Amino acid sequence: MEATGSRYRGDIVRGRWARRGTGLPAPPPALPPSLPNRPVSSRMEGRGSYALPTGTEYRGALRDGMFDGEGELLFPNGGTYRAVWHRGVPTQGKYTFADGLEYKDKKWHYCDGYDRRFYTEICSGLKPAGISQLTNLDPPRKIPVGCYDCGDGFYNPETRVIVDYKLRFLRNAEQRSVQSDSVVGDVLCVAVPLSAQYTKLNLLM
Repeated sequence: MEATGSRYRGDIVRGRWARRGTGLPAPPPALPPSLPNRPVSSRMEGRGSYALPTGTEYRGALRDGMFDGEGELLFPNGGTYRAVWHRGVPTQGKYTFADGLEYKDKKWHYCDGYDRRFYTEICSGLKPAGISQLTNLDPPRKIPVGCYDCGDGFYNPETRVIVDYKLRFLRNAEQRSVQSDSVVGDVLCVAVPLSAQYTKLNLLM
């Protein structure tokens, strides 16, 4: 676990035995000599927190080394995903953005054609006439000169590098050649993780 950069704090189960090559529990006396017992390494079970190398952290119930029961994922951007898990798979859950806005997969009317207010404007009211709020953040995030905000960091078109909001390296932009009926040229793909829920393409014609 530590070799991959993950960390766990919480309850574990010790002292289990398994039939070699199967992982099935079996008491030591029941095994024939050809299949000797071996102790199984401790497994996460009970309640605990599991931190992934990406910075995302799970907090909640675990069973047999997997998320099982009520638990939540805490993302580095401040968002949370609360769910009921079964053997590592969420059966029902809800994502909440860092500012408290709850996502709905059906009939979600946030920022649609009828109500274009940001969530902070819904909570705190609109600005006076003549003062426009251009982003959900108020005041807006300061973008370095010549760079673009791509959802989880800043993109510099000169270096083609994306850094996070603390100016730490994230990744290089990927360039691909594209030729179709509508676009001929190079497409610069500024890929963003799904957790950021953004994808941006800059067309270099």
